Amino acid sequence: MGKYKICVYAICKDEIKFVDRWIESMSEADYICVLDTGSTDGTYERLKESGIITKQKIIKPWRFDVARNESMKLIPTDTGICICTDLDELFEPGWRKLFDMYWTDNTKQASYRYTWNFNPDGSEGHVFYSEKAHSYGEFCWTHPVHEVLSYTGSEPLIKRVVPGVQLNHYADETKPRSQYLPLLEMSVREAPDDDRNMHYLGREYMFYRQWDKCIETLERHLNMPRAVWKDERCASMRFISRALMAKGDEKEAFNWLLKAIAEAPHLREPYMEAANLMYKQKNWYGVIFFCEQALKVTEKNLSYICEPFAWGSRVYDLLAIAYYQTKNYEKSLENARKAYEKEPGDIRLKENLSLIEKLYKND
Repeated sequence: MGKYKICVYAICKDEIKFVDRWIESMSEADYICVLDTGSTDGTYERLKESGIITKQKIIKPWRFDVARNESMKLIPTDTGICICTDLDELFEPGWRKLFDMYWTDNTKQASYRYTWNFNPDGSEGHVFYSEKAHSYGEFCWTHPVHEVLSYTGSEPLIKRVVPGVQLNHYADETKPRSQYLPLLEMSVREAPDDDRNMHYLGREYMFYRQWDKCIETLERHLNMPRAVWKDERCASMRFISRALMAKGDEKEAFNWLLKAIAEAPHLREPYMEAANLMYKQKNWYGVIFFCEQALKVTEKNLSYICEPFAWGSRVYDLLAIAYYQTKNYEKSLENARKAYEKEPGDIRLKENLSLIEKLYKND
């Protein structure tokens, strides 16, 4: 094994269907630790049978940070690198040697590439860098939900990226997220000056279609002195626009999208949301303008803000339709082909391409 002992640790509840494949993926580590928080489906028994370090403890009232801090107590004291994963996440093989290669004596925290979800065709959806690898005994988890690692050490916080490591998330879609909203509301009450949690809460209100609360909370986020990350500010503006759209105020929704573009012109997402609104209004030249602007953004930002719809077939699909409607069949065909190349399994894109090809030949 390498210079540093590695421990992968996790929390779980009723995840027996993931246990075996997760342990296999994590088996490159020296230690594997799991805190079971009350499984009734045999998960805990299966974990014990596997021979890993495990314990069962009920966390009441439930908080993710408390559970993860309890799981950290299972980590052996001679561990050099701690990596927190969930049972529905799998490392691609060879991850251990990369940590051995890039971790140094003064490293406190490391990040690695993380695919949060996959599109129906198997391509990657949300991709960003996770930073859940850390030194032993110098971190704790904070916040009831969307918990983060907080550094408690006395030495400088040195962070590194571990190139080549890939962690994939295969979410259990049957698990509800109903606990998230009350936990986020609690998190904001506990830390009212935390801009990230304010953004998360506003986004959660959007998921729950609580449009007025969404708008109010995200406007609070934008007015916070610490809310300076332009990508996240842009996302708050886009979500306000979505809420206004749902309330029927397309004019104000468009104004917020213009603000979002001005805030972060280096991102594709606000241009694409503006293009979607233009499409809804059948403003074909508006669709063309915003899509062409989106295509000028060629570097995909690997943060959690990056959304798959801005990087898939949608931009070419909209251009194909808009150029078709404005009778520029050559451009329409060019973009229809690109859209189909992006998603060759999409029947509608295939039919659109066939239709435009016939029209172009007869033009």
